[in-house]
Parts: sequence; C-alpha cells; structure tokens
Amino acid sequence: MEGFSWKLFLLSCLAAAARSSAQDFGQTQFICTSVPKDMDLCTATMQNSGPAEDLKTTIIQLRETVLQQKETIVNQKETIRELTSKLSRCESQSLPAAGPGGRRPGAKNTMGDVSRGTTDTLAQLGQTLQTLKQRLENLEQYSRGNSTAQANSLKDLLQNKIDDMEKQVLSRVNTLEESKPGSRNDTEQRNRVESTLTSLHHRITDLEKGKDTRPTDKFQLTFPLRTNYMYAKAKRSLPEMYSFSVCLWIKSNASPGVGTPFSYAVPGQSNELVLIEWGNNPMEILINDKVAKLPFLINDGKWHHLCITWTTRDGMWEAFQDGVMRGSGENLAPYHPIKPEGVLVLGQEQDTLGGGFDATQAFVGELANLNIWNRKLSIAEIYNLATCNSKAPAGNVFSWTESSIEIFGGATKWTFEPCRSLN
Repeated sequence: MEGFSWKLFLLSCLAAAARSSAQDFGQTQFICTSVPKDMDLCTATMQNSGPAEDLKTTIIQLRETVLQQKETIVNQKETIRELTSKLSRCESQSLPAAGPGGRRPGAKNTMGDVSRGTTDTLAQLGQTLQTLKQRLENLEQYSRGNSTAQANSLKDLLQNKIDDMEKQVLSRVNTLEESKPGSRNDTEQRNRVESTLTSLHHRITDLEKGKDTRPTDKFQLTFPLRTNYMYAKAKRSLPEMYSFSVCLWIKSNASPGVGTPFSYAVPGQSNELVLIEWGNNPMEILINDKVAKLPFLINDGKWHHLCITWTTRDGMWEAFQDGVMRGSGENLAPYHPIKPEGVLVLGQEQDTLGGGFDATQAFVGELANLNIWNRKLSIAEIYNLATCNSKAPAGNVFSWTESSIEIFGGATKWTFEPCRSLN
C-alpha cells in the first residue's frame, strides 16, 4: 500500500448505508474502498470502484428483501396472536372454572360426555332426545307393517330406555340448576328438554292406544324425581262440595315423606284440599288450611289403595288403607264447603293458584286411579275399589281417564291395571 498516493482506507457511503440498516440485516458486513485523501468519499467511490454500481444494486435489492421480510414477520405475529386468542376462548368455553381445591366440576357424567359448560350440556341432552324421537318414529313405522307381538316388544324396550334416560336428564338438569340458579338461558334450554320429554311420552301413549286398544283409565303416572316443575293437572275444576270421597292407588319409597300426591287450590286459598306427607310428619289432609293427621303407612315401595271421606257436617272424616278403615275424626273444617273454580294438580303442592311449587313438597313415586265423588262412599264401595271388584264405582266429580289430565315437566305415563300390576 506504500506505493499509492493515498494510504487512508475509509468507509464509503455504501458502508455507511449498510451500517444504518444493521438492525434490518441482523449481522452487518462493512464494505471498504480506497480513496484519495482530498477527494469526496462518495464521488471517489463511484469513480474508482469498478463494481460500485453492482454493489449499489445489490444493496438496494437486499434492503427491499429485508423490508418484505419484516412485513411478513409482522403479519405472522398478528396471525399468531389471533390464533392464540381463539385457542384461549375455546379452552375457556370447553372447560368450566376450577372449583375449590382447583378441581374442575363435572368429573362424573352419567351421560358419558366430557366436562363442559351448562349450556353445552343441555344442548347435547336436547340432541340426544331428538335422536330418541327419531327412533320412536322408526318404531311407529315398523309397527304398521309387523305383528303386534313384535311391535310391543320393541315398544317395551324403547320405553325402558326412555325411562332410564329421562332420570339421567332430569337429574343432570337439577344439578345444573343448583350450580347456576339464576341463569335464564339454562332455564329456557331446560324447558325445551322437558317439552321434548313430554312430547315423547305423549307419542308413546298414542302408539299404545293404536296397538293395545286398552281402556283409557288403565294407566299410571310416574314422578321419578323431587322437582318443582314435574306435575299433572286436571283439565276441569272441582264443583262446590259439601261432602266428598277421594280414592287412589299409590306407590312410593321416598324418604323423608312421599310428598304431595294431589292439591286443590282456589282463588284466595291455596290449601283448599291437599293430601301431603312432608318431611318426617305423618300423611295429612288439609281442608281450607285445617289439618287432620292420617294413619297411613305407605312408603314401603309397594302399591297401596287409599280412600278419605269427609262431610262438612261436624267435619267428620274417615281414612281407609287397602280397603280397611285405619282411622277417623271430626271437626275438620266443619261447615266449610269445598269451593269451585279451582285448580287440581297431581304431584305438587300449590302455594299460588296453579303454581308456586316447592321441590321439597313434590311427590316422588307412582299414582293411579285417582277418583273423586261429591258424596261419602260406603265401606262396601271402598272395599270393592281396593279389591278391583267389577262393581267399583268411578268418580262422578273427577274420574281417572287420559283425557281428563295434562302432563308437564317430564312426568311419565305407563300402562297400569289395579290388582294385576301390584308390587
């Protein structure tokens, strides 16, 4: 280098440009060239450097490439953020919040699905019921083209599956209600599930009518769970009565207390006529909110026939279990006639006219052949009812027929014949 007139190596303006964009290139490369001591650096570089034009073009291309890469990286980062956000939302929706001790609820699931939110669970239950409805439709079509025995076999199998699934569904709904008592959306979905259940059982009843041609009074109502929305209701009110007899078949092993087999409410008096066994109390009959304790023992899981008679004169009452008088008394709402224009509900105690149900007072079990007369039955008539004698009378105020009641909330209706279906 000593033979040259210049001995100073300086960075060219190209090297300066490369240095200024070092953060873009990642690892910087310095480009050097020799220039006369008194000459402008950039001018000398362009004149004396043979490949300078090529270097300039290359650097410009590199800068463009780096800018494009930076733009790509920015776009990729934004995409990653969006995907991360979506993943977090999916995780929060599919897994409920951790409970005490960090354990997530829903580890045990009778329906066989993974842990999920309340709304998702109810939606899946609804889909399950829709699938079951399709199976029922297939059964209906099958029964039209096959023998009665084959159709009945399929029907019985389907009924058993519906009964098992219904208990799981209603149990799950109760659990979800307890965990989120104020959720409006959950309540709406629960109502849709109940509506589908009710529709299923009406369809099965219609199917039974077409194949079995059974009498319209040969059925029972089943209330599998203690809820505040499962009940049946008479389509007509009771008339004014100065005496009555009410008889029914009942089966339950619920404890404590079987609940409320029936209640009759009128405007201004929700306890006009009620049969209830609540908590550890004995079974009671209420007339105009006046109470008489009844000597019944029925929560043994067996069918029992009950009859209660009453007259407004002196408030005299008698109680019969399985055709035998078990007790009697007087001064039960004397000279108070049973009022008309009310609502008769099966399976629930009314705190308001036609509503105000309390799950702790709900009936759990099965009941059938509820009949009401506006007179006092004789001992012989009651015995005929309890022994299924052909001379047994039907209620002249309320008679047990399928057309006289409506079913709500998933209560079920099955074939029943007194004395043949006992225990």
